[in-house]
Amino acid sequence: MEYELKKLCKIKHGFAFTGKKITNYPTQFILVTPGNFKIGGGFKDEKFKYFNTDGLIPKEYILSANDLIVTMTDLSVNSDTLGYAALIPDDGKIYLHNQRIGLVYDINTDIILKDYLYWFMRTHEYQRKVVSSQSGTAIHHTSPDRILNIKMNVPELHIQKKIINLLNNLDYKIKINNQTNDNLYEIGLSIYKEKYIKNVNCKFKKLNTFFPVVTGKKDANASSINGKYSFFTCSKNVLKIDSYSFDTSALLLAGNGDFNVKFYKGRFDAYQRTYVLVPYDKNKLGFLYFSLKYNLKDLTSGYRGSVIKFITKGNIENYVIPDIEDKKYENAFNEILSKIEQNNNENELLSNLRDTLLPRLMNGEIDLNNIKI
Repeated sequence: MEYELKKLCKIKHGFAFTGKKITNYPTQFILVTPGNFKIGGGFKDEKFKYFNTDGLIPKEYILSANDLIVTMTDLSVNSDTLGYAALIPDDGKIYLHNQRIGLVYDINTDIILKDYLYWFMRTHEYQRKVVSSQSGTAIHHTSPDRILNIKMNVPELHIQKKIINLLNNLDYKIKINNQTNDNLYEIGLSIYKEKYIKNVNCKFKKLNTFFPVVTGKKDANASSINGKYSFFTCSKNVLKIDSYSFDTSALLLAGNGDFNVKFYKGRFDAYQRTYVLVPYDKNKLGFLYFSLKYNLKDLTSGYRGSVIKFITKGNIENYVIPDIEDKKYENAFNEILSKIEQNNNENELLSNLRDTLLPRLMNGEIDLNNIKI
């Protein structure tokens, strides 16, 4: 049956927290912003903004675990995240309801389950409707009323539960793989610190002895939601693109903004401020990855620029790292990297499966009546 969202729920704005007390330095209060939404929906725990306060925060502006929120402001050219939904993590942290974030509440659970509404608000069809009614040019806005005017088909509750279970299980497996990778990262960094940083017999070499320093050529807006190949920008998120310029094993170092290091094997493309580092010796890929990860903070402390901070080619080429040329440890790093890659590849398959199934499940193309989930 078809309903307008206003018949199913309400959405309210958050509080306009004073900018003077917003900081990048951790406090007990995390201020949820549009930057905490992924393209396609979901919560992104990157670039947190924090809030300093000497007094109490009103309870109505403290979000609870699993609260359903939507972003009502977007700074990207293509309104990449406008209107998409996320759930507040159940991690014990205190999240604040900021003014350009909508809190979905008073959900009529006799008709629709919160998690089903969440997944509907992650469909491209829903988001296109939000974008079509937006206001603003450089900064894109929507409002509770515009979102609540959108219509959706709502199946019976037992079908909703099956769809929720299927999609949540896919997301859960992705989450477990990411947690495994976090542990593998820490193991690799621990080995690097113990065997290289603490080893007084290490030889020191400039990074340009390990790889040529080149960048991608693409503009940041060259991405395509349905692209076939991975597209690396300075964001921690990997986008998609319709073409590729590289077909190799490489390290990707973000040259400005959100400094980070990634690795990839296969066909891909890169933003013009992303450094594509292809080792002369492929056996050193894992060693160099963990070396860059470990030394990233020190490497980026040499950035230049005022408004936009960036790493120069010279910063990278002349940076010196320890190298003991030990095949045993090179192999260990590569094995860890291989396991991380396997999990990343599985996550990509699971994400593609989820994103393929999502619209078909929501519009009833897939009949779940006789399927046990």
